[in-house]
Amino acid sequence: MNTRATMIFICKMILLTIILVMCYSIATFVSGMSSLPAGSETGPDSTRGVMTALLINAFLQTLVLSYVILRSRWRSWKLMGALLMAFYGSHTVIAQIESMTYLPRQLPPGMVSRLFVMGAVLTLLFTPLAVLILGKMRRAALAEAEHPRSAMTKNEWTWKLILIAAVYLFLYYFFGYFVAWKNPAVQAYYGGTDPGNLLAQLAAIFRTTPWMFPFQMLRAFLWVVLVLPMTRMLKGNSWEKAFAMACFFAIWSFMLLIPNPYMPAEVARTHLIETVLADFIFGWVLGWLLSRHHSSFQELFRTKECDRNAELA
Repeated sequence: MNTRATMIFICKMILLTIILVMCYSIATFVSGMSSLPAGSETGPDSTRGVMTALLINAFLQTLVLSYVILRSRWRSWKLMGALLMAFYGSHTVIAQIESMTYLPRQLPPGMVSRLFVMGAVLTLLFTPLAVLILGKMRRAALAEAEHPRSAMTKNEWTWKLILIAAVYLFLYYFFGYFVAWKNPAVQAYYGGTDPGNLLAQLAAIFRTTPWMFPFQMLRAFLWVVLVLPMTRMLKGNSWEKAFAMACFFAIWSFMLLIPNPYMPAEVARTHLIETVLADFIFGWVLGWLLSRHHSSFQELFRTKECDRNAELA
């Protein structure tokens, strides 16, 4: 980009960040989240900390979403539909499924339903504005060529979905144990103890809540459903798509930067590190698998370039 284009891009990022913060405020009010207790910490320092965290979070989300929009070969309502599904699903649905599973005692009654409403309002407000401001609402004079879909057979879909579920389970419990559960503050918050090693932890989960493993596999499949259109619309080769998906998956964890009265700061910071690492890797793997055709599992490890039809920037 030349100097003028760079300045325009920076101005758009600043504008969209401000708009996203405003959308958060409107969504918080409409959903009734603003009427919930604000916690014991009040005053200028607390308010400043919340606003700083919200601005950082909004800027990072704006940056990733803008990259996805600008690198999309889709436009107008088709692009908006894919973004609405991926944005709401990733920002709200995936996160609140986790809240309903692990935080039923920590969150006040009705809060999760309000968060679903808040996420819907936020997504519906911000997505069209982002597409419009970034110039993707207008139809191109010449229709952009569609990226050829991977001609994946049923067998390929089967082993890829199994691999995606296995990777998700491994990352979820590996980082959950070694990053989060090793912190005594996290154990105290959830009322648990460290059995000594990962295998013992998995065995304890299997004894007490055996349904948790298929449940987490279903969450992995839900991720696939939510972002599959995005893997189809993005320009670039498999490496660029995988990186874009990794950033998209990881970006929602930065919501944990924003202080809230229902989770201690140390627990939130630990979960931030845990989920950013796990989701970034999972997003990369999922993006890589869904953005190209692999005739067999062994082809994953070949080094030759197979992206001849990918449209590069």
